[in-house]
Amino acid sequence: MAEPSIAAPAAEERRRHQRGDLVPLAALISRELKNEKMEKPCIRYGCAAQSRKGEDYFLIKVDCHRLPGNPSSAFSVFAVFDGHNGNAAAIYARDNLLNHVLSAIPCGLSREEWLQSLPRALVAGFVKTDKEFQSRGQTSGTTVTFVMIDGWTITVASVGDSRCILDAHGGVVSLLTVDHRLEENAEERERVAASGGEVGRLSIMGGAEIGPLRCWPGGLCLSRSIGDMDVGEFIVPVPYVKQVKLSNAGGRLIIASDGIWDALSSEMAAKSCRGLPAELAARQVVKEALRTRGLKDDTTCIVVDIIPPDHSVLPPSPPRKMNKLKSLIFRKSSKDSASKLAKKLSAVGIVEELFEEGSAMLAERLGSDSSAGQETSGLFTCAICQVDLAPSEGISVHAGSIFSTSSKPWEGPFLCADCCNKKDAMEGKRPSGVTVL
Repeated sequence: MAEPSIAAPAAEERRRHQRGDLVPLAALISRELKNEKMEKPCIRYGCAAQSRKGEDYFLIKVDCHRLPGNPSSAFSVFAVFDGHNGNAAAIYARDNLLNHVLSAIPCGLSREEWLQSLPRALVAGFVKTDKEFQSRGQTSGTTVTFVMIDGWTITVASVGDSRCILDAHGGVVSLLTVDHRLEENAEERERVAASGGEVGRLSIMGGAEIGPLRCWPGGLCLSRSIGDMDVGEFIVPVPYVKQVKLSNAGGRLIIASDGIWDALSSEMAAKSCRGLPAELAARQVVKEALRTRGLKDDTTCIVVDIIPPDHSVLPPSPPRKMNKLKSLIFRKSSKDSASKLAKKLSAVGIVEELFEEGSAMLAERLGSDSSAGQETSGLFTCAICQVDLAPSEGISVHAGSIFSTSSKPWEGPFLCADCCNKKDAMEGKRPSGVTVL
């Protein structure tokens, strides 16, 4: 006779989620309280901006809850949207992206499961926002840097060249985003060319080439964005996602549009505002960028301090020591010893990297586990737009994809026909179905 498994209750809950059964709210709250072993940090933030074109927008939302009415399930969202060719895409993304991300997260998850589901939900939310905005027939586009903070865990998703940096305790500055500028990102240049785009500089009379590398048609300098229906589907909305866990010493995030980063390096921006409270720090970063370069572009900066609960302000960073190498301060944890390593990392002020992925291929980003294509009430759900599908209507994200690692293309997650067409166009397998009138 087999020994009883101590994990049986958890396994049964997971099966209930996959079947679409609801978990009682009281049970979720009880489990939530048991999982809160480390006190949550305090969040302090400030925002400053100077406008030149009127195309930068931002989102600050600190009253979000994973479980309605449960303060212990609170999380915060901070985002910067840097529009181009008009402000319509930036406004639309600001107003809709968060809801699209949250709608892609299954109901009834524990906090740990919720955090693990964020990377895939962010991909689905970004692609859905792009698809819906393009259906409006407007040619505007926008970069997005989207930050979700739950306790000490930070999840960042980004397309374009807005940036988020982490100034961790100890004075180590780390990038939590990747710039999708064609001039600087060789992998993205190769991907765009392989998907049917042409990368080159602007040609003027006499054949001379000037300016940064651009994607043609359209002339966009970026390889990823939301919107930009006039450029081509090889400019994709699939975000680079990074998830980290801070030690209980806390840290500071600086989230800003390229009006800041074209003037200041990450180290300069962090150093310029150390010791200041978040609101003054945001103003100081903008002031320093304007002093360095002038107001040549919209300039937006959000500073977020993640503060230990027994401090009213972020503790000052001690001087950096020669033996405190960045590679040791910012490192990945193995799955086998994650909990033990997390305690050690937290004790010495190290930032733990939980997740990182930047592939532009949906077959890789949406996963292949069975819960992603779960059946609910006799229907399947599109992994991107969340519409219900009959079993005969769902198309596997792995079907016909040379980029998929799945050996079973009939397995989920599944897409509706529209989202499958979107995926194929992004991978260069068919022309974009969107035309500019």
